[in-house]
Amino acid sequence: MKPSAQGPAGTGTGRVRTAAPTGSAASREPAAPVRVPAQPSASDVDRDRARGAVEPAGARGEHTHSEPPPPRPRALVQRSSVRGQVLDALRTALVSGELRPGEVYSAPALGERFGVSATPVREAMQQLALEGAVEVVPNRGFRVVERGDRELAELAEVRALIEVPVLLRLARTVPAERWAELRPLAEATVRAASSGCPAAYAEADRAFHRAVLALAGNDQLVRIAGDLHRRAQWPPAGAPLVRGRADLIADAHEHTALLDALIAGDPDLVRTLVGEHFGETR
Repeated sequence: MKPSAQGPAGTGTGRVRTAAPTGSAASREPAAPVRVPAQPSASDVDRDRARGAVEPAGARGEHTHSEPPPPRPRALVQRSSVRGQVLDALRTALVSGELRPGEVYSAPALGERFGVSATPVREAMQQLALEGAVEVVPNRGFRVVERGDRELAELAEVRALIEVPVLLRLARTVPAERWAELRPLAEATVRAASSGCPAAYAEADRAFHRAVLALAGNDQLVRIAGDLHRRAQWPPAGAPLVRGRADLIADAHEHTALLDALIAGDPDLVRTLVGEHFGETR
């Protein structure tokens, strides 16, 4: 996703210079915009109120007398929905490489691309900053964090320290029929990998690992492991922006092979496959 030229932060026409090398293909080729439903403006809300789009009298189970009925919280709900859709779109753009490491993006410029105001974009970017995907650049916007091979290796190591012991324990305690219930999720990773879409595969990959860890019955484990997994999927700086289709397919088939071993109750094979699966950054 190619950023626009920068303007003052917080303005509706703000744009950001790209950090791509001058004359590079990335700086010349426009990225396809990601569209999300536009949120209602303040004027839309005022117009709805003027037309009587409010709760019916007595809807709260109270006597209203001369008290004006409160407005429906429709705008608030839609704003939250838009913010979540923008966050999903930004996460997809990170995994696919549309948001490039090292480049700065302003909320107004991204809002123009998404067809929304800067507010839900800014809120979504703040969430990504908490997750470590971007960092705030005062008066400019948000810079996509540049991560090297060392950070990816550290993430892979931490994920292995958390997930491998849990999975090996589950291999001894979870019955085969419970593992068989995860077959659709494993097959979904293969289909997503075959599509060649890194964002679709990233989502299916996380869903499979999340379902496996959920069998441990520890919500904190699932949350922490999921956060590490998401961070490990962001492309590093100076590397190909996306993983190749063949690489994704190979990774997905490790899921199905692991599930076959778990259903068969073969602990030695499970240990081998788990070690191979976490031998590389996922």
